[in-house]
Amino acid sequence: MRSDDDLEPVSPALRERLAPGGTLRAGINLSNFLLVSSRTSDGGPAGVSPDMARAIADRLGVALLYVPYASPALLADAATRGEWDIGLIGAEPQRAETIAFTTAYAAIEATYLVPAGSNLTSIADVDAPGVRIAVTAKTAYGLWLDRNISRAELIRSTTMDETLADFRDRKLDALAGLRARLITDVVQLPGARILDGRFMTVQQAIGIARTGDSQTDAALAWLTRFVETAKASGFVGELIARHGVAGLSVA
Repeated sequence: MRSDDDLEPVSPALRERLAPGGTLRAGINLSNFLLVSSRTSDGGPAGVSPDMARAIADRLGVALLYVPYASPALLADAATRGEWDIGLIGAEPQRAETIAFTTAYAAIEATYLVPAGSNLTSIADVDAPGVRIAVTAKTAYGLWLDRNISRAELIRSTTMDETLADFRDRKLDALAGLRARLITDVVQLPGARILDGRFMTVQQAIGIARTGDSQTDAALAWLTRFVETAKASGFVGELIARHGVAGLSVA
């Protein structure tokens, strides 16, 4: 991002709240291949989310340390342990109990894949008695399904690969996932198809732990202004284009 945008100078108190000791620890979800799309030469995360964290650290004038997690659930659970200063993760009401979120900087559609010969033809058809939905537990879309599916049964797995295996091997009725991931899954399943539309959109945001200190509101407000400036200036769109990510859009 440019240094001449509308963000105000960072106060010492705000800098210390966001980056204690002069280092910003950024929690990164490695399992989201749209946001962490590659690795650096030394094996570190590369992609839209790491670049957003880098831009925040640069604006604060501090060092950056990536704190990687194998899943969004692990990243979210670490909020209460003080392992990271900002977390780049989907904003979700359940997570908001311990994490305060900015507005979203990017959005990802979530929908269903159904097997060959399925009678399910629309998103609305899936939440019905007798329908079994494969889903990766504690993902943003999985948490949404936890709250909103009332008649179908959710079959939860730990990783996306395990969820795909469950769907295939247990002959489940629908596979819930990010559309971009399902596009790669469908080629492994002859006759399977992805339903049109979406059941929700994952809102990728910046989170900070709800610590109750006096600087939390100020820190969240500054991060929110950063996100809005990053979107309005075209910075987020530039990151998406730079990394060649299909299926990710500016929120």
